Amino acid sequence: MNRDGQFDIRVAPGVAPGIACGRALGGRPSQQDDLICLHDAREATSLMVLADGMGGDGAGELASGGVIHAARELWDERAWRDQPGALFLETLCQAAHDEIRRRNAWVAAEPHSTIVALLLRDGQAYWAHVGDSRLYHFRGRRCLSVTRDHSLARLKLERGEIREVDLAHDPDQHVLLRGLGGSEPPEVEHGYAAPRPGDGFALCSDGIWETLSRAELAGLLRAPDLSAALHDGLALGAERGGEAGDNLGLILARSDRPTSWLGRLAGRLSLT
Repeated sequence: MNRDGQFDIRVAPGVAPGIACGRALGGRPSQQDDLICLHDAREATSLMVLADGMGGDGAGELASGGVIHAARELWDERAWRDQPGALFLETLCQAAHDEIRRRNAWVAAEPHSTIVALLLRDGQAYWAHVGDSRLYHFRGRRCLSVTRDHSLARLKLERGEIREVDLAHDPDQHVLLRGLGGSEPPEVEHGYAAPRPGDGFALCSDGIWETLSRAELAGLLRAPDLSAALHDGLALGAERGGEAGDNLGLILARSDRPTSWLGRLAGRLSLT
């Protein structure tokens, strides 16, 4: 892990430059975004998880840290080997929720967190999310899909009360309808794709997608140096967010050689 000022850039061992993840403080005094990238070369499987914590008095950091703790535990237990991709991600979200609930006693405020997770395995891509942290699936410059925010602003958009261009700046964007750590188990939303050569994924907290366009995210994934592109994306998001800007968390995953995706489709996942 390399630290550059307020930037925390991480390149996953064994998969660089195919996966890079990092975060930045933005204009906040504390970092409530957390993330992890994990890879098993022998099993040709990668897991990426990003969480955005919520709550005062340190509760946000505690919550997002709980999500990452749960992800690492399940990964180390190799639960992903014994479960279908969607079931593993459901297990991860529920385990993260339980871990946050366990940490409730550590702080006065009630911790909550979003989650967005991507599992690449056997030539398939599985993802799951709760809250307003997003996953984008790109094919070149084209965005094939993006996760649906579980926010009041998104509900207003679906009702026709606001336009999509106003979504990021709507006052109800940060009013979440789903999250981890509440009194009820979370309702997890799932997605799936069979990636083609050249496909890429961007996982990001709202600090990123509120400041960077889809075209800019697609451009980062097409850059020759993914780690440098990640740094540029975080820097641009922090600059646009300004002194009152949110924390920024970003994970980029792509195929640098088309044959790597073909290899995955033949049952040998390789992102390098």
